[in-house]
Amino acid sequence: MKLYFTPGTCSLAPHIVLRELGLSFELERVRLGEAPVIASTQADYLKLNPNGYVPLLELDDGRLLTEGAAILQYLADLAPAQGLLPAASPIERYEIMRWLVYISSELHKMFSPWLFHPEYGEQAGGVARVRIAKRLELVEHQLEGRDFLLGERFTVADAYLFAIVSWAKPCRLSLAPFPRLQAHLERVGRRESVLAALKAEKGA
Repeated sequence: MKLYFTPGTCSLAPHIVLRELGLSFELERVRLGEAPVIASTQADYLKLNPNGYVPLLELDDGRLLTEGAAILQYLADLAPAQGLLPAASPIERYEIMRWLVYISSELHKMFSPWLFHPEYGEQAGGVARVRIAKRLELVEHQLEGRDFLLGERFTVADAYLFAIVSWAKPCRLSLAPFPRLQAHLERVGRRESVLAALKAEKGA
């Protein structure tokens, strides 16, 4: 498999999961922009992903999978015994899917315009801070008495949450009102898979 990624973006989440599961994969860095290119070859990335964003997962048979939440579920299902996403019958699987959707729609898409499009201006950033903080209240409540979103086990939802909420610092969004979330980020950030992913992306 090959993961197309850009450092500092949501593609960190599947990168973490690939390492967490011990799967064999290659990394291909993408330079985003109006005309995104594959860094190693300068090839037009839009020919692979017309959406022009990451992540993109190229499977061994050449098929391409886009959208982070879908990629996370696909990867988890490659190694079901590791429990990053329970089997289809337990309600826990759908709880994790609920959190993947929440992180995608209520956090990821709230951060993205503000973080990657500074032309929107500081006023838009101020509005975004307020709205994101409101949505983080639900995450903070969910983490009460839990190490991870669904309890004591790390899942794909925790990887996604870590990747997105890590944007808070460069966006000048204080996490002081959310001590449980801060503890969660620190806990996830100490995992070997996360440290390895961040190191690899820094050097890419």
